[in-house]
Amino acid sequence: MEFWKYQGAGNDFVMVDDRRNDFDENNQCLIEKLCDRRFGIGADGLILLRVGKNNQLEMVYFNSDGRQSSMCGNGGRCFASFANFLGLVKNKKLTFLAIDGLHDSIIDEDLVNLKMMDVKNIEQIGKDYYLDTGSPHYVSSINELSQIDIIKEAHNIRYNSRFEEKGTNVNFVKFGGDVIELRTYERGVENETLACGTGVTAVALVAELIGENTGDGKSTLKAQGGNLEVSYNREKEGFKDIWLKGSAVQVYKGEIDLESNSLLSK
Repeated sequence: MEFWKYQGAGNDFVMVDDRRNDFDENNQCLIEKLCDRRFGIGADGLILLRVGKNNQLEMVYFNSDGRQSSMCGNGGRCFASFANFLGLVKNKKLTFLAIDGLHDSIIDEDLVNLKMMDVKNIEQIGKDYYLDTGSPHYVSSINELSQIDIIKEAHNIRYNSRFEEKGTNVNFVKFGGDVIELRTYERGVENETLACGTGVTAVALVAELIGENTGDGKSTLKAQGGNLEVSYNREKEGFKDIWLKGSAVQVYKGEIDLESNSLLSK
C-alpha cells in the first residue's frame, strides 16, 4: 500500500488515497498496527481520502486504536493539504465531507484554514467546561502545565462515571499572556498528543467566554507541537464561523507490505 505521512502542529497521520475503495476500513487490527510507532508506520490516526456521492471528497478518520472516530481538526487540515497535493483542489479552496458534516477549507502553501462546526451548548462543570467542537472536550484551567501528570489527571476525568462509556478528550490549559498554552489527552489515542485541532478550538471558545481570549474574536494557542489560531463569531446562542488555522505539512511518502508478519499478527 502506498501512503503519505502528514503532520499538523505535531499531530501526525497516515494518509491513504482510497478513491478506489480498496482499503478494508473494518480491519481494526490492521489500522491499529499501521499507527503503531514500533511495528507500523506510526501516527495519531489514519485518514482515508475517498470520493462519495456527487464526486464529493470525503475524509474517513480512524484513531490509532483502529476505531473510526469523531471529527479531527488537524486531520481535516492535513486532509485538505493532501487533496491539494493530489491535484483535487481548485483555487486553493476545498469543501469536503467528514463524519460531522461538510467543512470548508482554504489552502495557502503549508498553512490550512479549516471551518469547524457551529457550537451552541457549552456546559460549566464547577470551574471547568465541557463542549463538543466536532469531538467532545473537557477544558480545565491549571496554573502549571509542565508539572502535571497528564495521564493520571486525564484518566480521572475520561474514565469517571459520566464519560467512561463514550469517552472525552481532556485539555489542561494555562490562560494569561499573549498565547494560551495547553496540553491535550485524546480518547482513542489514550495518551497525550502534541496537538489536537478540536481541542484547541474548544479551549479558544472557553477563553472567549471567560475573557481570556488573546485577540478580538480570535486566540493564538500554543500546543506541545506548535502554535494554532482560532477565530470565531460569538452569538447569543453560541459560536459560528469558527476557523482553525495552522500548518499542515507532508513529511514523507512510502510503501508498506500489508501482508507482513508484523501487521498480520495480533
